[in-house]
Amino acid sequence: MEVLREHHGIILSQSKFIVDLLKEFDITHISLVSSLLDLTVKLSLNDGDDISNLTVYRNLLGKLNYLTHTRPDLAFTVQHLSQFMQDPHLPHLTAAFHVLCYLSKESGLGLFLNAFCSFELLAFCDSNWGTCPNPRKSVSQFYILLGGSPISWNSKKQTSISLSSVETEYHSMRRVVAELT
Repeated sequence: MEVLREHHGIILSQSKFIVDLLKEFDITHISLVSSLLDLTVKLSLNDGDDISNLTVYRNLLGKLNYLTHTRPDLAFTVQHLSQFMQDPHLPHLTAAFHVLCYLSKESGLGLFLNAFCSFELLAFCDSNWGTCPNPRKSVSQFYILLGGSPISWNSKKQTSISLSSVETEYHSMRRVVAELT
């Protein structure tokens, strides 16, 4: 983890880890992308051909999970790809490599911790109703800032099946309140 001191605060990043990761998976020559997941691809459990070496997928997802410590933008995508860890297929591996292409374009991003004292608390939450295609569970995520600095974020599949988008948003807000108390 790298710490860069700026006039207005501190930037925490893992850019060297990302560069090493791109070298390890030989992604340095692949074209850059501007989104974490290909929006035209819908992943499901038994899609596509089997992967001959499951360890590659699991190793890559473990490293992407480690990056979520300084990259909240990866939280939803890593959570989404992690649900295929038990039996990954070729489309899942392709989606994970797509994330690496995104990281090669945005390797310098990280967390900014504000140097100025403020106790303003901001919380954002969102949910995607029925995102997970197999059990039809929704995915909710939240992002909490204190004084303009991130203090908590998460993306998680909800434990119950919501019957409407309103119910999904309600569960998402409940998670934020639980995190704050």
